[in-house]
Amino acid sequence: MPFADLSDVRIHYSLTGPDSAPLLVLSNSLGTSFTMWDPQLPAFTSRFRLVRYDTRGHGQSSATPGAYTVELLANDVLHLLDALHLDRVHFCGLSMGGQIGQWLGIHAPQRLNRLVLCNTGAKIGAAEAWNARIDSVLARGMKDVSAAVISRWFTPAFSSAHQDVVSSTLKMLESTNPKGYAAGCAAVRDFDARQELSSIALPTLVIAGNQDPATPPADGQFLANCIPGARFTELSAAHLSNIEAADRFTTEVMEFLSV
Repeated sequence: MPFADLSDVRIHYSLTGPDSAPLLVLSNSLGTSFTMWDPQLPAFTSRFRLVRYDTRGHGQSSATPGAYTVELLANDVLHLLDALHLDRVHFCGLSMGGQIGQWLGIHAPQRLNRLVLCNTGAKIGAAEAWNARIDSVLARGMKDVSAAVISRWFTPAFSSAHQDVVSSTLKMLESTNPKGYAAGCAAVRDFDARQELSSIALPTLVIAGNQDPATPPADGQFLANCIPGARFTELSAAHLSNIEAADRFTTEVMEFLSV
Protein backbone atom coordinates (compact mmCIF):
# COMPACT_ATOMS: atom_id res chain seq x y z
CA MET A 1 0.00 0.00 0.00
CA PRO A 2 1.27 3.54 -0.73
CA PHE A 3 2.25 6.33 1.63
CA ALA A 4 1.73 10.08 1.41
CA ASP A 5 4.43 12.28 2.94
CA LEU A 6 2.57 15.31 4.27
CA SER A 7 4.13 18.31 6.00
CA ASP A 8 4.89 16.60 9.32
CA VAL A 9 3.49 13.08 9.05
CA ARG A 10 3.61 10.03 6.79
CA ILE A 11 0.13 8.66 6.11
CA HIS A 12 -0.45 5.09 4.98
CA TYR A 13 -3.43 4.84 2.65
CA SER A 14 -5.25 2.71 0.09
CA LEU A 15 -7.03 3.99 -3.02
CA THR A 16 -9.19 1.37 -4.73
CA GLY A 17 -12.29 1.07 -6.89
CA PRO A 18 -13.30 2.40 -10.31
CA ASP A 19 -11.54 5.61 -11.35
CA SER A 20 -14.78 7.30 -12.40
CA ALA A 21 -16.83 6.30 -9.34
CA PRO A 22 -17.87 8.73 -6.58
CA LEU A 23 -15.17 9.20 -3.95
CA LEU A 24 -15.65 7.85 -0.42
CA VAL A 25 -13.21 8.34 2.48
CA LEU A 26 -13.36 5.96 5.45
CA SER A 27 -11.95 7.11 8.80
CA ASN A 28 -11.12 4.68 11.60
CA SER A 29 -11.88 4.42 15.27
CA LEU A 30 -9.26 4.97 17.94
CA GLY A 31 -6.93 1.98 18.20
CA THR A 32 -7.49 0.51 14.73
CA SER A 33 -5.97 0.52 11.27
CA PHE A 34 -7.88 0.93 8.01
CA THR A 35 -8.32 -2.84 7.89
CA MET A 36 -11.24 -2.36 10.26
CA TRP A 37 -13.23 -1.58 7.10
CA ASP A 38 -12.51 -4.96 5.49
CA PRO A 39 -16.15 -6.13 5.89
CA GLN A 40 -17.27 -3.21 3.68
CA LEU A 41 -14.50 -3.51 1.11
CA PRO A 42 -16.16 -5.72 -1.55
CA ALA A 43 -19.41 -3.76 -1.65
CA PHE A 44 -17.90 -0.29 -1.33
CA THR A 45 -15.24 -0.80 -4.01
CA SER A 46 -17.93 -1.95 -6.44
CA ARG A 47 -19.68 1.43 -6.14
CA PHE A 48 -17.07 3.94 -4.98
CA ARG A 49 -13.51 5.12 -5.48
CA LEU A 50 -12.48 4.26 -1.94
CA VAL A 51 -9.89 6.03 0.19
CA ARG A 52 -8.90 4.24 3.39
CA TYR A 53 -6.08 5.55 5.55
CA ASP A 54 -4.38 4.93 8.88
CA THR A 55 -4.95 7.85 11.22
CA ARG A 56 -1.82 9.61 12.48
CA GLY A 57 -0.30 7.47 15.24
CA HIS A 58 -2.11 4.33 14.07
CA GLY A 59 -1.38 1.41 11.77
CA GLN A 60 1.52 2.15 9.44
CA SER A 61 1.17 5.94 9.60
CA SER A 62 3.82 7.73 11.62
CA ALA A 63 3.27 8.50 15.30
CA THR A 64 4.37 12.10 15.69
CA PRO A 65 5.06 13.22 19.28
CA GLY A 66 2.68 15.15 21.49
CA ALA A 67 -1.06 15.13 22.11
CA TYR A 68 -3.20 15.28 18.97
CA THR A 69 -6.37 17.26 18.31
CA VAL A 70 -9.29 16.37 16.09
CA GLU A 71 -8.52 19.51 14.11
CA LEU A 72 -5.02 18.18 13.41
CA LEU A 73 -6.38 14.78 12.36
CA ALA A 74 -9.03 16.37 10.15
CA ASN A 75 -6.41 18.50 8.44
CA ASP A 76 -4.47 15.31 7.75
CA VAL A 77 -7.51 14.20 5.74
CA LEU A 78 -7.60 17.47 3.79
CA HIS A 79 -3.86 17.34 3.09
CA LEU A 80 -4.13 13.71 1.98
CA LEU A 81 -6.93 14.63 -0.42
CA ASP A 82 -4.80 17.48 -1.76
CA ALA A 83 -1.83 15.15 -2.21
CA LEU A 84 -4.03 12.72 -4.16
CA HIS A 85 -5.59 15.58 -6.19
CA LEU A 86 -9.07 14.74 -4.94
CA ASP A 87 -11.65 17.48 -4.46
CA ARG A 88 -15.07 16.62 -3.01
CA VAL A 89 -15.74 13.30 -1.31
CA HIS A 90 -18.28 11.42 0.72
CA PHE A 91 -16.94 10.89 4.24
CA CYS A 92 -17.74 8.05 6.63
CA GLY A 93 -16.08 7.97 10.05
CA LEU A 94 -16.59 5.78 13.11
CA SER A 95 -15.95 6.92 16.71
CA MET A 96 -12.83 9.13 16.51
CA GLY A 97 -13.32 9.04 12.74
CA GLY A 98 -16.82 10.36 13.30
CA GLN A 99 -15.43 13.27 15.28
CA ILE A 100 -13.08 13.99 12.40
CA GLY A 101 -16.17 13.95 10.15
CA GLN A 102 -17.95 16.42 12.42
CA TRP A 103 -14.99 18.81 12.28
CA LEU A 104 -14.87 18.58 8.49
CA GLY A 105 -18.61 19.11 8.23
CA ILE A 106 -18.34 22.24 10.34
CA HIS A 107 -15.08 23.71 9.01
CA ALA A 108 -14.54 22.27 5.51
CA PRO A 109 -17.98 21.52 4.04
CA GLN A 110 -16.75 22.56 0.58
CA ARG A 111 -14.73 19.33 0.45
CA LEU A 112 -17.65 17.03 1.30
CA ASN A 113 -20.74 15.78 -0.49
CA ARG A 114 -22.42 13.54 2.11
CA LEU A 115 -21.43 12.72 5.68
CA VAL A 116 -21.86 9.49 7.66
CA LEU A 117 -21.20 9.64 11.42
CA CYS A 118 -21.03 6.21 13.08
CA ASN A 119 -20.88 5.23 16.75
CA THR A 120 -19.63 8.65 17.73
CA GLY A 121 -20.52 11.69 19.75
CA ALA A 122 -20.07 15.43 19.81
CA LYS A 123 -18.42 14.86 23.21
CA ILE A 124 -17.23 11.38 24.22
CA GLY A 125 -16.49 10.43 27.80
CA ALA A 126 -15.04 12.31 30.76
CA ALA A 127 -11.56 13.80 30.83
CA GLU A 128 -10.67 11.83 33.96
CA ALA A 129 -11.34 8.50 32.26
CA TRP A 130 -9.32 9.47 29.20
CA ASN A 131 -6.43 10.66 31.36
CA ALA A 132 -6.41 7.37 33.27
CA ARG A 133 -6.32 5.45 29.99
CA ILE A 134 -3.50 7.60 28.64
CA ASP A 135 -1.48 7.05 31.81
CA SER A 136 -2.06 3.28 31.70
CA VAL A 137 -1.02 2.93 28.06
CA LEU A 138 2.10 5.06 28.40
CA ALA A 139 3.17 3.25 31.57
CA ARG A 140 2.31 -0.34 30.70
CA GLY A 141 1.47 -0.61 27.00
CA MET A 142 -1.61 -1.48 24.96
CA LYS A 143 -2.28 -4.84 26.63
CA ASP A 144 -3.08 -3.01 29.85
CA VAL A 145 -6.28 -1.59 28.34
CA SER A 146 -7.04 -3.94 25.43
CA ALA A 147 -9.42 -6.32 27.25
CA ALA A 148 -11.55 -3.45 28.54
CA VAL A 149 -11.61 -1.77 25.14
CA ILE A 150 -12.61 -4.95 23.30
CA SER A 151 -15.44 -5.51 25.78
CA ARG A 152 -16.93 -2.19 24.63
CA TRP A 153 -16.33 -2.86 20.95
CA PHE A 154 -18.42 -6.07 20.70
CA THR A 155 -21.40 -7.53 22.52
CA PRO A 156 -20.83 -10.72 24.55
CA ALA A 157 -23.02 -12.68 22.13
CA PHE A 158 -20.99 -11.59 19.11
CA SER A 159 -17.70 -12.25 20.91
CA SER A 160 -18.81 -15.77 21.76
CA ALA A 161 -20.02 -16.58 18.25
CA HIS A 162 -17.16 -14.90 16.34
CA GLN A 163 -14.03 -15.52 18.37
CA ASP A 164 -11.83 -15.34 15.26
CA VAL A 165 -13.03 -11.82 14.42
CA VAL A 166 -12.58 -10.65 18.00
CA SER A 167 -9.12 -12.20 18.16
CA SER A 168 -7.94 -10.48 14.97
CA THR A 169 -9.41 -7.17 16.13
CA LEU A 170 -7.68 -7.53 19.49
CA LYS A 171 -4.39 -8.13 17.68
CA MET A 172 -4.94 -4.95 15.63
CA LEU A 173 -5.62 -2.96 18.81
CA GLU A 174 -2.61 -4.33 20.69
CA SER A 175 -0.29 -3.60 17.75
CA THR A 176 -1.18 0.11 17.86
CA ASN A 177 1.70 2.38 18.83
CA PRO A 178 1.08 3.25 22.52
CA LYS A 179 2.25 6.84 22.06
CA GLY A 180 0.04 7.24 18.98
CA TYR A 181 -2.90 5.73 20.83
CA ALA A 182 -2.40 8.01 23.83
CA ALA A 183 -2.16 11.03 21.53
CA GLY A 184 -5.41 9.95 19.87
CA CYS A 185 -7.06 9.57 23.29
CA ALA A 186 -6.16 13.20 23.96
CA ALA A 187 -7.81 14.25 20.69
CA VAL A 188 -11.06 12.49 21.60
CA ARG A 189 -10.88 13.77 25.19
CA ASP A 190 -10.64 17.41 24.13
CA PHE A 191 -13.17 17.42 21.26
CA ASP A 192 -16.53 19.07 21.89
CA ALA A 193 -18.70 20.07 18.94
CA ARG A 194 -22.02 20.32 20.79
CA GLN A 195 -22.41 24.03 20.14
CA GLU A 196 -21.43 23.83 16.46
CA LEU A 197 -23.40 20.90 15.06
CA SER A 198 -26.25 23.05 13.82
CA SER A 199 -23.88 24.64 11.29
CA ILE A 200 -23.48 21.35 9.41
CA ALA A 201 -25.50 21.78 6.23
CA LEU A 202 -24.55 18.54 4.49
CA PRO A 203 -26.82 15.53 4.00
CA THR A 204 -25.89 13.46 7.06
CA LEU A 205 -26.57 9.92 8.24
CA VAL A 206 -25.97 9.06 11.90
CA ILE A 207 -25.52 5.39 12.83
CA ALA A 208 -25.61 4.14 16.43
CA GLY A 209 -25.29 0.73 18.06
CA ASN A 210 -28.13 -0.16 20.39
CA GLN A 211 -25.69 -1.88 22.79
CA ASP A 212 -22.79 0.55 22.47
CA PRO A 213 -21.49 1.53 25.94
CA ALA A 214 -18.83 3.89 24.55
CA THR A 215 -21.12 6.09 22.44
CA PRO A 216 -24.67 5.02 23.32
CA PRO A 217 -27.66 5.67 21.06
CA ALA A 218 -28.43 8.88 22.94
CA ASP A 219 -25.15 10.32 21.66
CA GLY A 220 -26.12 9.52 18.08
CA GLN A 221 -29.64 10.83 18.57
CA PHE A 222 -28.19 14.09 19.86
CA LEU A 223 -26.11 14.44 16.70
CA ALA A 224 -29.11 13.72 14.49
CA ASN A 225 -31.30 16.18 16.41
CA CYS A 226 -28.74 18.98 16.17
CA ILE A 227 -27.68 18.53 12.53
CA PRO A 228 -30.44 19.93 10.31
CA GLY A 229 -32.15 17.22 8.27
CA ALA A 230 -29.91 14.40 9.54
CA ARG A 231 -31.12 10.80 9.39
CA PHE A 232 -30.68 8.43 12.33
CA THR A 233 -30.50 4.66 12.29
CA GLU A 234 -29.80 2.20 15.10
CA LEU A 235 -28.12 -1.15 14.52
CA SER A 236 -28.01 -4.24 16.72
CA ALA A 237 -24.37 -3.92 17.76
CA ALA A 238 -21.91 -2.49 20.24
CA HIS A 239 -19.22 0.05 19.29
CA LEU A 240 -17.74 -1.39 16.08
CA SER A 241 -21.08 -1.67 14.32
CA ASN A 242 -19.48 -1.91 10.88
CA ILE A 243 -18.03 -5.27 11.96
CA GLU A 244 -20.72 -6.64 14.28
CA ALA A 245 -23.64 -5.65 12.05
CA ALA A 246 -21.63 -5.60 8.83
CA ASP A 247 -24.37 -6.41 6.31
CA ARG A 248 -26.88 -3.93 7.69
CA PHE A 249 -24.21 -1.26 8.13
CA THR A 250 -23.04 -1.67 4.54
CA THR A 251 -26.58 -1.52 3.20
CA GLU A 252 -27.49 1.60 5.21
CA VAL A 253 -24.39 3.50 4.10
CA MET A 254 -24.63 2.50 0.44
CA GLU A 255 -28.30 3.41 0.23
CA PHE A 256 -27.66 6.80 1.83
CA LEU A 257 -24.70 7.61 -0.40
CA SER A 258 -26.43 6.44 -3.58
CA VAL A 259 -29.31 8.93 -3.41
